[in-house]
Amino acid sequence: MARPVPHLRRVGNTQQLIVDGEPYLILGGEIQNSQFSAARYVREVWPRLKAANLNTVFASVTWEQIEPIEWQFSFTELDEMIQDARQNDLRIVLLWFGSFKNAQSTYAPAWVKRNLARFPRAEVCAPGGEVRPVDALSVFGHHAQLSDSKAFLALMRHLKEVDGQHRTVLMVQVENEVGLLGDSRDRSRLAEQAWRQAVPAEFLQGLKRHWSELNTTFQQNWTHLRMISPLEMMTWEDLATGDQSLLDELFMAYYFTRYLEKVAAAGKAEYDLPMYINVWQNYAGQDRDTNIPNVSSGGGRPGDYPSGGGVANVLDVWKIFAPSLDIITPDIYLNDYASSCATYRHRGQALLISEQRRDEYGARRLWQAYGSYKCIGTSPFGIDTFMTAEENPFKRHYGLLQRMQKYILRTQEIEAQTGFGFCFDELAEADKQRQSSNDAWHHTFSAWHLTVERASWLPNSTGFGMVIQLDENRFLLVGWGYQVSFTSRRSDVKFTGITRFDEMAVITPFASGEMRTLRSMMNSQMREGLCVAVMPGSTAISGGGAMAPHGSGIAICEPYTVLEGNT
Repeated sequence: MARPVPHLRRVGNTQQLIVDGEPYLILGGEIQNSQFSAARYVREVWPRLKAANLNTVFASVTWEQIEPIEWQFSFTELDEMIQDARQNDLRIVLLWFGSFKNAQSTYAPAWVKRNLARFPRAEVCAPGGEVRPVDALSVFGHHAQLSDSKAFLALMRHLKEVDGQHRTVLMVQVENEVGLLGDSRDRSRLAEQAWRQAVPAEFLQGLKRHWSELNTTFQQNWTHLRMISPLEMMTWEDLATGDQSLLDELFMAYYFTRYLEKVAAAGKAEYDLPMYINVWQNYAGQDRDTNIPNVSSGGGRPGDYPSGGGVANVLDVWKIFAPSLDIITPDIYLNDYASSCATYRHRGQALLISEQRRDEYGARRLWQAYGSYKCIGTSPFGIDTFMTAEENPFKRHYGLLQRMQKYILRTQEIEAQTGFGFCFDELAEADKQRQSSNDAWHHTFSAWHLTVERASWLPNSTGFGMVIQLDENRFLLVGWGYQVSFTSRRSDVKFTGITRFDEMAVITPFASGEMRTLRSMMNSQMREGLCVAVMPGSTAISGGGAMAPHGSGIAICEPYTVLEGNT
């Protein structure tokens, strides 16, 4: 009997990925782009990734790989790799590198690259004013769109034939980090023709129809669009109100969505897997990661980052005009992690971190994604570069998330926020000396206010985790290196304390979520005289006092209150 097709299901205020009929949490990683072209190479990688607690591998298949000669398709290597993943009990998210990879056309076949008459390039205005072609197909080229759609259709048809019974491939990314680099809009002849034509009626009507759902950034930038009638026959230039580059970006976003919608729709018609695009964000915007000094990734204007890609400025254009794309996903390298998560939960879409840092700094932050933003999956890039599973910083994080998947998936199903995630980085030198820091996390549940702080002030100490409310006075604490203070929200409380604080372990199979008690941590893992539960890290000293290291990273804590007048 065939397994059901993987799909996204609306639950609460988000979406879950459903695999084999059950909610699925992607614990993923992306292998380097060129590696998935050779089954023999990847055959050595699968066991390492499985040992590092991954359950899903993000891997690319390229247009030049499957259609080196026009109309002649070859899927031999891809078929071998899907089979090998299946044998290693791993799933795949397939990345289609067709017309675009990192805003260039690197992976288009040679027969496309060499025929500029049939497949015109985008053109940009160089610093000296010269207009020149770049290594990127123009989205205004009709033949490129048709040929890419044809190849993607063939790929999805083939996937259904070879994997329709097994469902090893769960999702498909359409292209990669699309947009135009080097200029805010395409200056080619075809692009200029579109620029001078009337703004398409469907564009204006679509924005008006969805205006109340648009993010505040878009509404503030384009308030006047609500007042324009399609009958006015205004050109794109007529829409200008201020920053020309923002108008150029809007123009490019609309035509990129039309291009990718054509490609994605062709593939979905053959095999209806969830599809998404990933976004190269504006690294110099207000949401940049201030922990990373001297960002040297270019400026913060369209064209410095790919103009027309699904950044916050034009995210709604993608949501409205590319309906075959189920999710618009962020790549998070130099942007603030939590801000990116919040931005891409817009309109209740599922959050997938399609690329992110692969170091410990990045690994700690995935707890924010899963804990606070109901993330369905994360994928650090270059995960195959760790030569052993033990070197991989995601191993322990994914191992703990694997044990907690039932509880994390349950928080996704509830519209109210029943969990939150956090992390603590290495201390600045000044903070080490004074043992103080402003990096506490706060969250309010129904009857309780929680304050989460680092457990240790030792050099290089870190922390991470999440708290899930199981019921009003019972909390699941997950992770290492932090402490939780419980404060009742009632005004008539005489005393607050803890009645239970037990270290737990999840019994295999982990998907059941069944737990057993390992030990009581009352007194030994609590701050004396305070309603504080401590989840130590791997060291035996925490906060200046003797405290055993926390083995499982899982505990249940039950705070209580005594009310005034209770004698």
